[in-house]
Amino acid sequence: MSGTAIVGAQWGDEGKGKVIDLLAENADLVIRFQGGNNAGHTIVRDGEKWAFHLIPSGILYPGKRCAIGNGVVIDPKVLTGELDSLRARGVDVSGLRISANAHLIMPYHLMLDSAGEARLGKLQIGTTRRGIGPCYADKAARLGIRVQDLLDEKILKKKIVLAMEPKRLSLRPFAKAPELDLQAMTDAYVTYGHRIEQYIADTARLTWDVLDGGGDVLFEGAQATMLDIDHGTYPFVTSSNPVAGAACTGTGAGPRDIDEIWGITKAYATRVGAGPFPTELEGELADTLREAGGEYGTTTGRARRVGWIDLVALRYAARLNTLTALAVTKLDVLTGLGPLRVCTAYRGAEEARFDAYPYHQTVLHQASGEYEELPGWDEDISEAREEADLPQAARDYLGFVADFVGVPIALIGVGAGRDQVIWTETGRETAAGRRVALA
Repeated sequence: MSGTAIVGAQWGDEGKGKVIDLLAENADLVIRFQGGNNAGHTIVRDGEKWAFHLIPSGILYPGKRCAIGNGVVIDPKVLTGELDSLRARGVDVSGLRISANAHLIMPYHLMLDSAGEARLGKLQIGTTRRGIGPCYADKAARLGIRVQDLLDEKILKKKIVLAMEPKRLSLRPFAKAPELDLQAMTDAYVTYGHRIEQYIADTARLTWDVLDGGGDVLFEGAQATMLDIDHGTYPFVTSSNPVAGAACTGTGAGPRDIDEIWGITKAYATRVGAGPFPTELEGELADTLREAGGEYGTTTGRARRVGWIDLVALRYAARLNTLTALAVTKLDVLTGLGPLRVCTAYRGAEEARFDAYPYHQTVLHQASGEYEELPGWDEDISEAREEADLPQAARDYLGFVADFVGVPIALIGVGAGRDQVIWTETGRETAAGRRVALA
C-alpha cells in the first residue's frame, strides 16, 4: 500500500489540482481532508478548463473512487450544484463518496461570516464569506450539523434549533430572511439529503479498506501551510489545518498510513486576502507577473497578490509537513522576466535579520525580504519534458530552491496543460512516479 499526501507549501493556489489530477490516474482512492468551498482547484485537460471546489480533483477519471473526508465542511447547495455541472458535462461521478461525519455549512453560517467581516472594517481578515469559519466554530462548540443528520428530519430540526439558540442576538439583523425559517431550512436540507444520499458513506473505513488491500491513496489538501489556523499567519488564515498532519484527522487514516508528503509550490509566490506577505511586489512587475500567471482566484475571481518566491517560508513549510518532495509549478511564468530574485532571509525593524521564520506576528508584519539574485532566461520552456530540455538558468534556479529548502524536486510544471510537466529523477523514484511508469 502507499499513502501520499498532497499539501500546499505556500499561501494556496499553487496548482495542487493539476498535480492531484496527474497522480490520481494511477491511485485507487483520492480523499480530500479539510477546508470547504473557499478553496478552488483548477485543471486544464485537452484544452478544457475545470474548476473544483469540493469534489476531489480525481473525479475526471470515470468511476474513480473519490471521497470528501470528515474534515471537510460542506455547503450542500454548492456540492449539488457541482455534481449537476459535472453530470451535464458528461463526467461519471459514480465513484464519489461523502463522509457521513463531515459538517454542513448552514445559511446562518454564511450570514454570520459576511456580518463578521463587515464589522471588522479595515481590519478584515479577507475571508471568502462562504461560512467556513462559523461552521468550523460550531463543530468545535459541538453545535454542528453533519451530513448524516440530513437523513433524519427530526434530528436535523432539533440540531438546527440548538445551533441557532446561542446565535439569536447575532442573527437579529437577518430575522426576516426566509432562509432562516426553521421549517424552510429543514425542508431544504432534507431535500439535499435525498439528492446526495447515494454518496454518503463511512469514508474512514473506505480509506482503510483501500490501504489494507494494498491500494494507493492520495490525500488531497486545500489551501496551504501558511494559511494553517495553528501554524500560519494568524489571524489571516483559514479555519482548518491544511498541513499534512490533518490528512489523518480529516480522513481517519493513521500516521503510519502516509508514506510520502508532497509540497506544492509555485516558482514564485502569491497570496489572496489580507495578511503579511514579505516578498510582495507592486507596480509594473507585479502586473506583468499576475497577468502571465493568470493570478485570479478560482473561487472568488479576486486578483491575487504576487511576489518573489519566499524560501524562508517554504523551508518552514517543509519542516512542518516533513515534506519528502516538492512539485514546482508555473516555472514557465518566469520566462522573460530578467534577473530573478529569491528571498533567503527577512529584514525586520531596525534592520534585524531573520534567517528562520519568525514566530511573533508583529515581527512578521514588519518583515521584508532579503534577496539573492539569479539569472533569468528567455527561452520558451513550455515544450520541455525532461530536465535537460530546460535552459541552464532554469535548472540552476530549481537547484537553488531545492538546496535551500532541503527537499528534492519531484515534478516541474511548465504550462497549464496536464502534459506540460517534467518528472525529475527523484520524482520517478517516488511511489507516484513508479505508478506512472508502470501504467
